[in-house]
Amino acid sequence: MSAAAPLSPGQRRQLIGLTLGAVAVFAVFRWLPTGTNLSHGDFRLEGDNVLEFCDPAAPQFLPVTTARSPVIFEISPASVATGAMKTFTLRLATSSGKPIGPVDLLVAHTRKLHVMVVDPTLRDYQHVHPEPTATAGEWTVSFAPRLAGAYRIFADFTPAATARGLYASAELTVPGDVAVNPIITNWTAEVGSFRFELRPDALPVRARETTRLTFAIRAADGADIALGEVMGAFAHLVAFDRERSGFAHLHPLETDLAQPPSAAEPDLHFQVTIPDPGLYVIWAQLVLDGTETFVPFWFEVEP
Repeated sequence: MSAAAPLSPGQRRQLIGLTLGAVAVFAVFRWLPTGTNLSHGDFRLEGDNVLEFCDPAAPQFLPVTTARSPVIFEISPASVATGAMKTFTLRLATSSGKPIGPVDLLVAHTRKLHVMVVDPTLRDYQHVHPEPTATAGEWTVSFAPRLAGAYRIFADFTPAATARGLYASAELTVPGDVAVNPIITNWTAEVGSFRFELRPDALPVRARETTRLTFAIRAADGADIALGEVMGAFAHLVAFDRERSGFAHLHPLETDLAQPPSAAEPDLHFQVTIPDPGLYVIWAQLVLDGTETFVPFWFEVEP
């Protein structure tokens, strides 16, 4: 059996080149970011009075400002005037200082980061979606505070390491006199040419009991209603207590966008558990005739 012929200098150079190329390709793919480098432990704090994760299937009202969060959430600038559109920089990091960027979060309702903006009277509610910057852990978002006072900015996100919802909060100062907001409880409201009703399955609403809600939308002239899509759903509800200690982000049980509710009398169904008695507001957010619409409902929660 004859020995293999030795490689020529040209063949050796070609083989070395192919080998080095393969090593280089492997190194590039080895160091490409493949996902979050944060772990479940990065979103855990030890001790009492710690903010818990939220189960999207059973949304609850969580005390975001009165419990310790495993996430640092900051907004800059921290003071702006009313009325003008302003771009803010948000910083999101774990309690140990590790930046939280888009690779560290899961998409929830079409977005990786939801931010709820609410003034002291709970009359100015805005739901906005920041975008990441080139700096790790930094996000930017634009909105215009409409009223004066100490705004509370809530962040709603789902860490990839836990796959469970988590909240954090920050403060924004808007100089000026805070308007008095006389509260009138209401389960019905009218906005433009539409009437809205939020019907609990039982009254009074009681603390620590799951409440099922029916959100009904009707046209004043009885015409059919075509619900648009907002964040991958037919509507979203967000509940705040009067002190703005926390919130609950509610999603309709009707999750199949291919099967919209009746156009003649569209109804959507939600559920929530509120832990403490007191005065609350639920803001409904939906799209009607191509226009984003917000509707508030004030109600009392009994012991």
